[in-house]
Amino acid sequence: MLRRIICIAFIFLFFQQTIQAQKGSSGNPVIEGWYADPEGVIFNNQYWLYPTFSAKYKDQVFLDAFSSSDMLNWKKHPRIIDTSIIKWAYMAMWAPSVVKKDNQYFLFFSANDIQSKKRNGVKDDHNGGIGIAVAPKPEGPYKDYLGRPLINQFYNDAQPIDQFVFQDKDGEYYIMYGGWGRCNLAKLNKDFTALVPFPNGDIVKEITPKGYVEGPTMFIRKGTYYLMWSEGGWTNGSYKVAYARANNILGPFERETTILEADSTIATGAGHHSVMNIPGTDEWYIVYHRRPIPNLDRDHRVTCIDRLFFNADGSIQKVKMTFEGVKRELKQDSRN
Repeated sequence: MLRRIICIAFIFLFFQQTIQAQKGSSGNPVIEGWYADPEGVIFNNQYWLYPTFSAKYKDQVFLDAFSSSDMLNWKKHPRIIDTSIIKWAYMAMWAPSVVKKDNQYFLFFSANDIQSKKRNGVKDDHNGGIGIAVAPKPEGPYKDYLGRPLINQFYNDAQPIDQFVFQDKDGEYYIMYGGWGRCNLAKLNKDFTALVPFPNGDIVKEITPKGYVEGPTMFIRKGTYYLMWSEGGWTNGSYKVAYARANNILGPFERETTILEADSTIATGAGHHSVMNIPGTDEWYIVYHRRPIPNLDRDHRVTCIDRLFFNADGSIQKVKMTFEGVKRELKQDSRN
């Protein structure tokens, strides 16, 4: 009976999405299937989504991608990477972050849900962490870039998961990441093969704001650095998004407020998001996952897109979750 209810609920969601697309809006969720932790990015005048396949860890052994020219209709690119290619990974591949550099596409991902001795009481577990795959095109095929994790240490007691790669104003690339309530920032070297120590010798800097749980992302708007993250529990309806601002990548970042959270008329557990800006404009979108109502399983999460608006003082307005999603056409510009 439970399986039947789940199937009916999913069919309803897909039917709702189809109707919205016919009306000229994307509909939410924007893609069919259980997907979470979506990275939204623009490559070569195309929108791209790189989500986690939302399932039990033992089944999270691959990543799919989705592309669109209008944000309404999405093409699925299945299994752009899986554990048959990443030999050191065996489960829990999640939270992809993709950047283009030197005409190659670098996909950063977490794998194996490794635990430290602080958590398991036995020994350090470094059999996993944050890895990198590389491909000549956004849809792959991707191959293992390092043959090992880039980060598998528990610096500052932060679990090495939920990575986001960010290019600063000076062109340098940084990786921010961390679970268990800790957020670290590290500088990547020129070829993404290692971390570059900071001037004082630290491999990473902790930039954890108050309330942080996991899922960091960052962007710059009008010279201001916005750090965003998820709070609450990812397995339930308490998940939500908060943010802070600073004038540089290291902060300090002081929590301001929550801008995305449960809405009993739409969905619960909204979080682990990314942000897309249409280049050359002040048009912004938040790409996130949420839990349909009723939600009957831990891993029943769907990927959605809604508008992100700012107040005159630069603060972020509360996000209104919708079933309609968004409607627009991609202008002839690109993020390279």
